[in-house]
Amino acid sequence: MIKKFGTINGLILGIISVFGAFIWEGGAINALFLLPPMLIVFGGTFAAVIIGFGYENFKNIFKLIKLAYFPPKYNPHSVINTFVQLAFKARKEGLLSIERDIEKIDFFFCKKLLRNAIDGTDPETLQDLAELEMKTIQERHYSNIFIFTKMGGYAPTMGILGTVMGLIMALSHAGADPTTLIKSIATAFIATLWGVFTANLIWLPIADKLKKCHLDEKQMMQLSLQGVLALQSGEIPVLVKSRLVSMLPQREQEQMQR
Repeated sequence: MIKKFGTINGLILGIISVFGAFIWEGGAINALFLLPPMLIVFGGTFAAVIIGFGYENFKNIFKLIKLAYFPPKYNPHSVINTFVQLAFKARKEGLLSIERDIEKIDFFFCKKLLRNAIDGTDPETLQDLAELEMKTIQERHYSNIFIFTKMGGYAPTMGILGTVMGLIMALSHAGADPTTLIKSIATAFIATLWGVFTANLIWLPIADKLKKCHLDEKQMMQLSLQGVLALQSGEIPVLVKSRLVSMLPQREQEQMQR
C-alpha cells in the first residue's frame, strides 16, 4: 500500500493539507483563486525561465513534468537475472551465442553495450565509452533539474512582487472604507501564498523527483556495464550474480539471495 502512494498522491495530500486548512479556518476557497496574483506568479516564473534558460528549454519543462509524475519503471532484479542466464549460455557456447538474446532486453543502454562486446570491443574501451555516456547523461539531467530548482526560487520572489504591487494599490486607497482597505491587503498576500505554494509543492518536488529518476537510470547503467564486463571476462554465473547483487541496497540484496 505504501509503495502505491506515489508522486500524484503526495501532491493531492499537499493540496488538501494547504487548502483544507484554509477552509477549516473559515476561509472561502474562491478567495484564493484570483487571476491577477496567479498571473504574476506563474507568468513571472515562466518568463524568468525563458530569460535565463531560453525558449527551447522552457518548452521541455512540460515533458519533464510528465516524466516526474510518470517516471519510467526500471527492474534491476530482472536485469541481474538476465545477465545470470546470459552467463550460463556464454560459458557453454561462447559470447557470440547470446547475440539473439539481446533483443529480449528492454533497456537500450544494456543492449548497446552487449552489441559492442559481441562486436569485439575490448573491456577497457567499452568501459570508457560507457562512462563517457553516463557522464554526458548526468550533465544533461542535472541541467534539467537545475531549471526546476531555479523555478523554486523564482516563484516565491514573484509572489512577493505581486504582494508589493497589491499593497501599493491598497494603500493608494487608504482614505476609502476601512473594510475595503483590509480586504485589499488580504488579497495582496495571495500572490505570496501562490509563490510559496508552487515552489514547495510543485517545482522543488519535481526537481527532487527528476533527481531520483536520474539515480534509478544511473543504477541500471552501472549494473549493465558491470554485467557486460563480467560476461566478457568469462566469469561463472554465481560470481556474476554476486557482483551485480552487491550493487543493490542491503534489503534488496537479501531478497535476491532468497
